[in-house]
Amino acid sequence: MIIASGRSTRQVGAMAEHLAQKLKEAGASRVSVEGMPQCDWVLIDGGDVIVHLFRPEIRSFYNLEKMWGEALPEAGERPAAFG
Repeated sequence: MIIASGRSTRQVGAMAEHLAQKLKEAGASRVSVEGMPQCDWVLIDGGDVIVHLFRPEIRSFYNLEKMWGEALPEAGERPAAFG
């Protein structure tokens, strides 16, 4: 998973179009793109790679890095939710 930002909706849209094209050229058989009309948060599913492109305010609001940056429990340790 890749998380990146553009400075404006126009830049996020341009980045998404370019990346989707490059993925197709590299042989990704199914590339799907969601969020292009608004370009606040564009998700590109390239099969083995998922790319999230955000405007800075939207990236800060959703803060995906925090969700994916949490430490995993040690082997044999139960997650706090199951305490």
